[in-house]
Amino acid sequence: MTELRARTMDSEGDTRGDETPNELELETTRADGSASIGGEHAQQGGEGEGQGDDALQSTRPPESSVKRSKCSFASALLRRLARLLFGCLAAVACGVLYATYMSLYHDRKFWFSMRQELEREITFQGGSGFYYYYYKHMLTAPSFERGFHELMVDNGTLSGQTINAVERFSLYPELITSFIYRLAGGQDFVEPIYFYVGAVFGLQAIYVTALFVCSWVMSGTWVAGLLTVSWYVINRPDTTKVDSAIPLRDNWALPYFSCQVAALTGFLSYNISSATEMCCYLTLSATTLIFLLVWEHSHYVLFIQGLCLFLLDSFDLVPVRKMADIHRAYLGALFLAYLLQFQNPALLSSPLLSLLVGSVLARHFQQKMKMGPLVARVMKLFLHFYLVFTTGITFSYLVKKLVPVSESDFILKYLEVKFGLNTTTDFITNFLLCQETFQTPSQDFFLRLTQASVLPFYLLVLTVCLLSTLQTIYRRLSGQPMKATLRLEDGRIGEQPEVIYHVFHTLLFGGMALLFDGMKYLWTPHVCMFTAFGVCSPELWMTVLKWLKLKSVHPVVLSLILSTAVPTIIGFSLWREYCPRVLAELSDVQEFYDPDTVELTSWIKSKAPGAAVFAGSPQLLGTVKLCSGSTVTSLPLYSDINLLRRSEDSYQVYSMRSAEDIYKILTSQKANYVIIEESVCNELSLTKGCRIKDLLDIANGHVVYDKGEIYSFSKHGRFCHEIKMNYSPYTNYFTRVFWNRSYHVYKVNSVISFQY
Repeated sequence: MTELRARTMDSEGDTRGDETPNELELETTRADGSASIGGEHAQQGGEGEGQGDDALQSTRPPESSVKRSKCSFASALLRRLARLLFGCLAAVACGVLYATYMSLYHDRKFWFSMRQELEREITFQGGSGFYYYYYKHMLTAPSFERGFHELMVDNGTLSGQTINAVERFSLYPELITSFIYRLAGGQDFVEPIYFYVGAVFGLQAIYVTALFVCSWVMSGTWVAGLLTVSWYVINRPDTTKVDSAIPLRDNWALPYFSCQVAALTGFLSYNISSATEMCCYLTLSATTLIFLLVWEHSHYVLFIQGLCLFLLDSFDLVPVRKMADIHRAYLGALFLAYLLQFQNPALLSSPLLSLLVGSVLARHFQQKMKMGPLVARVMKLFLHFYLVFTTGITFSYLVKKLVPVSESDFILKYLEVKFGLNTTTDFITNFLLCQETFQTPSQDFFLRLTQASVLPFYLLVLTVCLLSTLQTIYRRLSGQPMKATLRLEDGRIGEQPEVIYHVFHTLLFGGMALLFDGMKYLWTPHVCMFTAFGVCSPELWMTVLKWLKLKSVHPVVLSLILSTAVPTIIGFSLWREYCPRVLAELSDVQEFYDPDTVELTSWIKSKAPGAAVFAGSPQLLGTVKLCSGSTVTSLPLYSDINLLRRSEDSYQVYSMRSAEDIYKILTSQKANYVIIEESVCNELSLTKGCRIKDLLDIANGHVVYDKGEIYSFSKHGRFCHEIKMNYSPYTNYFTRVFWNRSYHVYKVNSVISFQY
């Protein structure tokens, strides 16, 4: 099942091509079947044959040998085409099967096909549902152009503000999906929500296919792709959030990032044709642009990727021409994204652009950096690092002075507190620190990876590739050239630029995943792909055997055996243990029903005025916006400092403040109704100090420290408790209009009635 990489076949083909003339000189076959050795001709009734004819005949290649060489070339070409066709079919089949599996699992988990439209929309969890509202808005608009214009001057989302919703919420996925739905006449054969969900699952199929192709390109065998997909599915809780929060931006963006990484892998490879290289470059440019458009955090991800490429360039591990092409692709994508996102200032001050500017300027001033002896090159390398980061920081500082970006300060404050450099009572900073996405991953995460056999083999593959990469870096700094064509017996897996890139990629993203739990959705899929590539790669096993200097068995043969046997054993064990579990997930019909939320949204749609403004927690307001279209005071978007401040004001209903203070806050946000959630007011949390009411007490100074313990104290009771008592002064400012087990809705009185 294991196939040699293309460069190995090329090198062997060159060797066979050199040996063919010698073989032709040793033996020539005549038409009558007799043979002569060494080019000597035996006279057999030599009538009519002259010496000149004999000499001419001896210089011509025999027809049978030419036919044999043509047949062998044709058969080799057919075998390669057959492997390519079968691998492509396997990649597409894996993507389609995964999308089908996720669709069935989602339907079983939420009873999606059995519910009404309102109940289906509520299944979009995590506050992600408000994105789907804009998709519905685009479909209900009289025309696509009219709907697009309304989103650009949207005054019905946030109270008291007119915003460009396309720019602020990265709504290009909804725009494109609604446009395709209109263009294809989807209303005639599929419901809008199924088309939207199907588009997301279709992207997940592309995601898995890109991982398959990436591991296949690196290892040379499609078996690595099958193993990648298997590990990806088994570790689904740590590889994707698509099953619970479909409209999230990362569910739209990460498939394009996976395609971009696969294209970058092919572009960095040596053994590709110019046409393939151009195809990879165009794919790289297009997917980078789309990735920047559909996710507000994409430029941070690309910055980490840019650091990997910066290290490749600094250690002279990739041709200068290719690095220049990649820089052009990055800069072009940033420029187009800046225009298409309506001159988004966050892209101008992004660390990615600062890194690119610093790299280009430092390279211009250090044109002879990659010349000289080892010590001199190391000193130049440190100077290069200093120039790049100093120039990048200076450029970022100047841009922020010219184009003020409000979000930079709170990010820096958050990082200071995260790494223990500072402490704060600020609600927003502590609120972000308490979010699961920004906390360190739990031990269960690593335990799951170990049980699925990914983590042990990942550490083995990473160790071998990292050590081989360090050897290559030392050789390059010492002035030794890299081989353009590697053979299997060389045992130098660390001299392949695409492998070196993925080593840096997994180290940097792995370091981020150790700090932030949300980064595991970027790192874990790459771990599955990288590990599958390693165990299926003959070059990796050959590198290990060359280090061990094994002589009892031919290392080439043993590396081929290991690259076949190890993934076969892993695949069989995974099939035996996890296949029944995956099938059981599809047969297990789960119960998800939230009648209180359904009752609340139904009341808002039927009883509340159409122009009413609602205040509450951001997650709940996202659902309110999705189901009713009402104007809200905040939304669950944690990258926007203005929305975070509005969320802090809305959360004050769970603080220990007076009714008059809360009334002033809500009227300043033009809120007509406020929704109080029992789950937040009476929240029980194992994480100390991370309840909303605890964060508010700390920020408002309503705490007392006694012997290391924190106690809440204020002359006012907690508002969410006191207002339920239905006594003055709370009844003067608020009137309860709806309640059930989970929610209490109060109208903010426009005319204050003082009753005692």
